[in-house]
Amino acid sequence: MSDGLFRNQFLLAMPGRVGGDFADSVTFIAEHNADGAMGLVINKPSDLSVRDMLAHMDIEAHVSAEQPVFWGGPVQTERGFVLHRDEGKWESTLKVGGGLALTTSRDILEAIGNGFGPSDYLITLGYAGWGDGQLEGEMLANSWLNTPASDQIIFDTPVETRWAAAARLLGVEAHQLSGLIGHA
Repeated sequence: MSDGLFRNQFLLAMPGRVGGDFADSVTFIAEHNADGAMGLVINKPSDLSVRDMLAHMDIEAHVSAEQPVFWGGPVQTERGFVLHRDEGKWESTLKVGGGLALTTSRDILEAIGNGFGPSDYLITLGYAGWGDGQLEGEMLANSWLNTPASDQIIFDTPVETRWAAAARLLGVEAHQLSGLIGHA
């Protein structure tokens, strides 16, 4: 495996192959190395709004009441992750490429609450994680399709159409896919 093979890519859950919370999910892979992979589900909004989350953290919240916090995955669901345009300097940021960064420090949340954060961002609670070789095995089992990530899909595409929009990056319409794809 080469380091970073799936970094800055979308993983699309294959219909009929991936169930549970990951069914119909689009996951942005922020890191992929010899130890495994880490990503954020970008199309599963939670019932929690960004405004309510910030208020719970005693952070002033000058943001839209409708803006949701997303379920990022089943790992560390009490921890927040901010996927954003690579703008500003924050205490704990991983640059993921393609003009995107992932920040986990409180300072970015305070800036967002006060209207001084990055121009575009998506906040999740939790992340999706794979151990060494696990993602590669799931790819071989046809559980996921991968395509280079698109910031337009992350920040501008309505949540309910993100999976179909990401599939179109591959030149595929959702109705053309089946979980019964074989190996060549």
